[in-house]
Amino acid sequence: MSAGSVAGHGNSPAAWTTVIIMVVAFIIGTFAFCLVVPWLVWASAGLLLVGAIVGLILKAAGYGVGGDKVTPSSHS
Repeated sequence: MSAGSVAGHGNSPAAWTTVIIMVVAFIIGTFAFCLVVPWLVWASAGLLLVGAIVGLILKAAGYGVGGDKVTPSSHS
């Protein structure tokens, strides 16, 4: 890897979708924990797992870094 090239660092539709789902899960889980709603805490934990699974599926479908369905953007 040369000094001018960028590894990507997760800048892909799969990564962004995964992170958004997981952040929403953490926000919901935090509020549910503070409001003492145990079922919603567990539901948000389930949503966290769903986010990880969605990311893996999207990566396998070609939407990950270097995937065949992602057009690289120039960072200049």
